[in-house]
Amino acid sequence: MGVLDHFSNLFDCSSARSRLKRTRQFQTVEIKVKMDCEGCERKVKRSVEGMRGVTQVVVERKVHKLTVVGYVDPGKVLARVAHRTGKRVEFWPYVAYDVVAHPYAAGVYDRKAPSGYVRNVEDPQMGNLARASSTEVRYTTAFSDENPASCTVM
Repeated sequence: MGVLDHFSNLFDCSSARSRLKRTRQFQTVEIKVKMDCEGCERKVKRSVEGMRGVTQVVVERKVHKLTVVGYVDPGKVLARVAHRTGKRVEFWPYVAYDVVAHPYAAGVYDRKAPSGYVRNVEDPQMGNLARASSTEVRYTTAFSDENPASCTVM
């Protein structure tokens, strides 16, 4: 940054607020909220419907999941749901079952998770679990029934 740039920033007559204001990005915020009945579902949905920037609100009561889509700040959505409903809330901690390499490893499998989901954990100990190397894969597929060019040794 040169001297002229520095002086031009010092004597800038435009409002400082417009320079510092950050534009919100369009994003999807997923939150875990315990809901037992239709009243809880309605209360959770109404807590975020009036927020500025919200374009869509989806509530899945059986999965205990709230999805908010729009130009919103995830932290503010989480705080607003917690304040307006009085319930314990957290960001959605689960991912689909087929995304995780070892879904039944300790710390990943969660009995409280909805069906088809496991806990999203980035654990360095997961790297120690057994994975087939490329040479092992080549040897096992060489004698596979699904491989049309496999060796037929009987």
